[in-house]
Amino acid sequence: MRRHDVEWEVVIGLEVHVQLATQSKIFSGASTAFGAEPNTQACAIDLAMPGTLPVPNEEAFRYAVMFGLAMNAEIGKRSVFERKNYFYPDLPKGYQTTQLEQPIVGAGQIEIHLEDGSSKTVRLHHAHLEEDAGKSLHEAVFDSGHGMSGIDLNRAGTPLIEIVSEPDMRSAAEAVAYLKKIHSIVTYLGISDGDMSQGSLRCDANVSVRLKGEEELGTRAEIKNLNSFRFIEKAIKVEAQRQIDLIEDGGKVVQETRLYDADKNETRSMRSKEVANDYRYFPCPDLLPVVLSDEYIEQIRAELPELPDAKCARFESEYGLSAYDADQLTQERATADYFEQVATKSGEPKLAANWVMGELAALLNREDKSIVDSPVPAEHLASLIARIKDNTISSKIAKQVFEAMANGEGDADTVIEAKGLKQVTDTGAIEKLVDDVLAANGAQVENYRSADPDKRPKMMGFFVGQIMKASKGQANPQMINEILQQKLNALL
Repeated sequence: MRRHDVEWEVVIGLEVHVQLATQSKIFSGASTAFGAEPNTQACAIDLAMPGTLPVPNEEAFRYAVMFGLAMNAEIGKRSVFERKNYFYPDLPKGYQTTQLEQPIVGAGQIEIHLEDGSSKTVRLHHAHLEEDAGKSLHEAVFDSGHGMSGIDLNRAGTPLIEIVSEPDMRSAAEAVAYLKKIHSIVTYLGISDGDMSQGSLRCDANVSVRLKGEEELGTRAEIKNLNSFRFIEKAIKVEAQRQIDLIEDGGKVVQETRLYDADKNETRSMRSKEVANDYRYFPCPDLLPVVLSDEYIEQIRAELPELPDAKCARFESEYGLSAYDADQLTQERATADYFEQVATKSGEPKLAANWVMGELAALLNREDKSIVDSPVPAEHLASLIARIKDNTISSKIAKQVFEAMANGEGDADTVIEAKGLKQVTDTGAIEKLVDDVLAANGAQVENYRSADPDKRPKMMGFFVGQIMKASKGQANPQMINEILQQKLNALL
């Protein structure tokens, strides 16, 4: 970033909170299902009522180890829970059970891919297990609470992994690419649904600036609770510019926690930033250290699914896709699975990639749907591509068939038959169409005969258009061009 002929560098580290997809909470048997009535899924253990004891959820540890292995990270064979003490209305215990000194996942790394085709490695500092807090609702959630805030504790105790990066990112675009890669990995692993709209994945961004070339880090501000890729990008950009403006105007950045206001596109101060000592961490007296054996870790490693980078490489080698197409198709597991079904059933991987990234993506975007809710099943798209391949329909007609399939009118064969859309491939029928068009457009034929040879190919487009119009778009374009060329050459 440049201002007043001085080049600034933005330094970004992210703390990503991922809700784990366990059926019960990290220390109790209460349900983690989303969408229940407020305060119906918080039990006495989640609230640390007297006489209760937490019991660790083994599935949460398994999921955390899966994530660590996917990140090529060190696995903490001995991890310890601490109490992080602070007061907030949605934390009735007065502390959060988390990990600090001995987390479940240690140092690792992740490779991100940017839109300009470049790649970058971002280091992972660690990832630790902890419990989620409740949620403050600043709207009328109770019959008598109009205009008041309420506390929903259903989320309290839901297992989280907090993924802490090193300050290795230098732009909002890199931060978004990093977060998308995290999202991709946790959803591929099946350890989280990654639904940012429901809070399953959210992010705090630590942002600072320094002059280009400096080694020392600037004072950072932490932007809390960013829950969409677009907001993360905008919040980082506006915060970096705020800090640059502040320094250049003679001010000083203070370490603090800030919130991003999407309506005003600005960050505002929330509270001065605490340090670890403010939280008075100490080992949780109710939970013993958790020790993992080598056999346990290796068993989990053996059960890992194919991950995005490996799938991307396989799509390039097995299906002959470009690096760009393979990367786009493997960012989400559901999209990769859909594409692979279409490619396998149709036998045309390149066409399958074009349709999934083209017409299907446009349809889903238009209807605001994810690919798992696609109105066109993978087998239907595969049958459509197969009909293009065997010349039953043209690519142009295929788009009409696709729209009909999207409207629930059946598979490709059903739509083609019902609408009479089969491509005309009969040589005699196409010859008659060509003859009729040439006879009806004598002046254009004479112009073609008298034109310079290098201009004739472009002039053919007029005749092709008329023939396609006469056939209602159903004549085979390749046959039209061949027969038309023969007949026009015979007139020269």
